[in-house]
Amino acid sequence: MTKTARARYTLEFKQEAVRLVEGGQSIAAAARTLGVVDQTLFNWVKAQRQGRLQGADSKLKVSAEQMEISRLRAELARVKMERDILGKATAYFAKGSI
Repeated sequence: MTKTARARYTLEFKQEAVRLVEGGQSIAAAARTLGVVDQTLFNWVKAQRQGRLQGADSKLKVSAEQMEISRLRAELARVKMERDILGKATAYFAKGSI
């Protein structure tokens, strides 16, 4: 059995992930967008609400470009969800007017 290395995330990355959830995105959708496990993101949100959110003291920092990519992926997922909802609503109302 081999040991896998645990991923370590900076405080900034965790805070941005929590902001996505607090901005209205579901934990599952935000976790999928960022490439983290749902439970991990749930734990970060819970720690943030309790004032205990901490980052890894690692030399591997998330760059500004990576943060921007994560933010844009989250925004794209939100916009796709809104588009799908509007498409379903349009179909529903179009069916009722015939």
